[in-house]
Amino acid sequence: MTNFLDPAILFFIFGVFAGTVKSNLEIPQPISRFLSLYLLMALGLKGGFALHKSGFTTEIGLSLGLAILLAIVIPIIGYWILRKKLNAFDSAAIAATYGSVSAVTFITATQYLDHLNLAYGGHMAAAMALMESPAIIFAIIMANKARAAHPSSQSTQQPATGLSKVLHESFTDGAQLLLLGSMIVGLMSGDAGQKLMAPFSIDLFKGMLAFFLLDMGLMAARNFSGLKGKPPITLLYAIGSPLAHALLALVFCRLLGLPLGDTVLLMVLASSASYIAVPAVLRHALPEVNPALYMGMSLGLTFPFNIMIGIPLYTWIAKQLL
Repeated sequence: MTNFLDPAILFFIFGVFAGTVKSNLEIPQPISRFLSLYLLMALGLKGGFALHKSGFTTEIGLSLGLAILLAIVIPIIGYWILRKKLNAFDSAAIAATYGSVSAVTFITATQYLDHLNLAYGGHMAAAMALMESPAIIFAIIMANKARAAHPSSQSTQQPATGLSKVLHESFTDGAQLLLLGSMIVGLMSGDAGQKLMAPFSIDLFKGMLAFFLLDMGLMAARNFSGLKGKPPITLLYAIGSPLAHALLALVFCRLLGLPLGDTVLLMVLASSASYIAVPAVLRHALPEVNPALYMGMSLGLTFPFNIMIGIPLYTWIAKQLL
């Protein structure tokens, strides 16, 4: 109930309601884009300031290494499961979507942990950035493999996507660069920079997040229709896989002895699904797949589930087992 009464979550629920009743309420796209960039910049600064205080430790190295491992393992497992019921292209697209991460889910989780006074490392913002690309690369490899295996199919009309292009787009994406650049700025400027930027990166953060989640609620409601007529496995995967991925992250975190706050955030990252970066790439790299499939799953089901139920649930489970 505490999570549901948080103003940011209430604005998200209100956005879902407004979108469901087909209200003409709309956040202009340039404003929505600005809000997302602001949240990433503020998050990067916060992480950089925290890293300035803590320095780079073995624990941080383990957390970042585990983040990369999860980003590789999750799409491989997802593709293997989905391939039993779906074709190679749909399986690759969904595996990429759920192997990558949602920045807004992560940011909401950090606010939830702040509310609980539960400490976490500033380096977790870097972990989020590192988990963005491996699933996209995996999907491209699987799609190219499927096209090569069926040269007579219509999929050959789409040429194989070069990995070099995908890698370049992944590592030069504006949002990701802003996040990492802001972290470096925070790391270099230290305590003095934190005091100067506090009115911008701390005082305004909660209000900006609430406004952005209102927009996300509207978008989630519009994507519900993308779930109509989809195979049952896609609906089951949209809810079941976040839970499974979060538990997988928890097992690894417990084995490595990572602290509670970092564990919760890795569970959230593992359970989240991309609805911005991955779809932007897949629209060009996998035109064989209808975007309504993975957008309906990630934004219509998984994102609302994680925002309203998943984050407090993962936190509670981690508290019980760590």
